[in-house]
Amino acid sequence: MLKKKALILVVLLGLVSLFGDMTYEGARSITGPFLAILGSSALVVGLVAGLGEFIGYSLRLLSGYLTDRTHQYWALTITGYAVNLLAVPLLALAGSWEIAAVLMISERVGKAIRTPPRDVMLSYATTSLGRGWGFGLHEAMDQIGAITGPLLVAVILYFQGSYQASFAFLLIPALLALFVLLFSRLNYPHPQKLEIELSGISTKGFKRVYWIYMAAIALIAIGFADFPLIAYHFQKEALNPLMIPIFYAVAMGVDAVSALFFGKLFDKMGIRAMALSTLTAAFFAPLIFFGGKDFTLLGVIFWGIGMGAQESIMRASIADITPYEKRGMAYGVFNTIFGGAWFLGSAILGFLYDLNIFYLVAVSFTAQIIAIPLLLLTTRR
Repeated sequence: MLKKKALILVVLLGLVSLFGDMTYEGARSITGPFLAILGSSALVVGLVAGLGEFIGYSLRLLSGYLTDRTHQYWALTITGYAVNLLAVPLLALAGSWEIAAVLMISERVGKAIRTPPRDVMLSYATTSLGRGWGFGLHEAMDQIGAITGPLLVAVILYFQGSYQASFAFLLIPALLALFVLLFSRLNYPHPQKLEIELSGISTKGFKRVYWIYMAAIALIAIGFADFPLIAYHFQKEALNPLMIPIFYAVAMGVDAVSALFFGKLFDKMGIRAMALSTLTAAFFAPLIFFGGKDFTLLGVIFWGIGMGAQESIMRASIADITPYEKRGMAYGVFNTIFGGAWFLGSAILGFLYDLNIFYLVAVSFTAQIIAIPLLLLTTRR
């Protein structure tokens, strides 16, 4: 009975993420070209994307602290989703890249507020399901929305030819996500009761294995290009504008399958599954930026594999190597480090793109490869 209730909560939160991703992933598939049309440079695209991630991830430290301190899982989650989702349709009103940048960053701030409490609730529910599989299922549902959103944007662009119309349409899935979230709150007011045992490490702080893992995560984030920069590259290479959101949808489809596959693999072999996914994803940069149109799709697929692992087993690992009573803080610290490294990497990769694409590919590939020995060291510890 407890396992069934836990599964239902994972599915409900998955539906929230499904509609949520339709909203902001649909928007993210075109924000790079949108900023370019409004007059920004590649460096600005990289900085805006990276700054949004940095602010969003760094605020998760505070959100994680408040989660552990107050146990107000739903209040924080609902507030965060409201800010996260409603900023997207407002992009339809942006008349300059500066205003668009503020709204893009606001969307990331909302995500920062809601992510730690939501992940803690998922960690409670997935103890009876298997953490890798539970987080993987949630991510797979998440990516159904991430596939649908960009495809809807592509359809709207085809018929309307307007980025503004695309952003305005995304108000519909945003409202659906908020409705399902409120329904979940009414039916699961105390999600912590789904934890079948006090799993995790019994200690007041984080052990050394946690910080080794954080170092590996930072390297992966530094080397992983955000899609707005990839989309910017596609536009500069004169790729058909309609293909950009379609490629993004393909990546999100691969993300979903990757999350389920590596989630199951994680339950069998632990963090070694993260090392395997990192090795595979590292090849996205040379394929996308060097491969030309012949290898672009393959590079997008490898990029999607990396995203699937990051959004599922990377999070599942945290619950297994941190204390139960500090799990919110653990997710907050994890997201802050990941976001800081993502911001640094986005700025560097955006700068290197303007300077010389070869340097971008070298930094991206090398950073991810160096992370693999640290992940394996984490496994041994």
